[in-house]
Amino acid sequence: MKKRIGLALGSGGPRGLAHIGVIKVLKENGFDMSIIAGSSIGSLVGGAYAITQSIEEVEKMAMSTDMKTILGILFDPTVKSGLIRGEKITKFINKILGDPNIESLKTPFIPVATDFGSGKPTVFEKGSFVETVRASISIPFLFQPVLINKKLYVDGGLSMQVPVRPLKEKQADIIIAVNLAENAYNKKDFSINGLVRSPIGLYKIAVNSIGILEINLARENCREADITVSPDVQNVGWDSFWKPKNVIKQGEMAMQKKLPKLIRMLNNN
Repeated sequence: MKKRIGLALGSGGPRGLAHIGVIKVLKENGFDMSIIAGSSIGSLVGGAYAITQSIEEVEKMAMSTDMKTILGILFDPTVKSGLIRGEKITKFINKILGDPNIESLKTPFIPVATDFGSGKPTVFEKGSFVETVRASISIPFLFQPVLINKKLYVDGGLSMQVPVRPLKEKQADIIIAVNLAENAYNKKDFSINGLVRSPIGLYKIAVNSIGILEINLARENCREADITVSPDVQNVGWDSFWKPKNVIKQGEMAMQKKLPKLIRMLNNN
């Protein structure tokens, strides 16, 4: 019997463009995903593939998005529970991908958001694609939370950096997890010298403290994965959204390294 491959795409803002490279390598080598779960940017990339059924089309969308477009989407100011209202992002996603119900997609797709009231992850298995993905990418303070069925939702990465558990519950035979936190930070920045010598040591302590939380949560999430892919996404900034080529390449390289293990697992009856 053919083994079902589950793909868990982790959170990480612009680092998530590496997910495109991971899927490209899987498809180029003849591997199909039976189910995809995504948290934050992972839900956007995974959902785009689940709708289009073409990673080439998703890559084309990423490569054709320029700085003006991104800044135009983000310039949607508010001061009510977030700096960005999010309506322009909602319209943009709807324009390029449409708004099907996620339960109708050919490739089963599970976006994950965080229930702001309980702090627990919420796994969406039905409902509006745009609405559930918009909830999944709602970075606190930056974006307004999303209200769905009288509950407020924020970024999925707060509670589940890499959504392996939903795939385990769906009984995927082989789970590939893409961890964008593991290689996102320069380890020298965590050293005493890296902080003492920096004129912005306080800022680094704050940023790196969040990084430590991300790394440890992602590692814990990936414990049940069969294969963990960790692209080298150090120094990836928000400008990568309009300069995605290198980030996508890092995803390709990281997945290529894991192909022999995936082939062995698929051939192991």
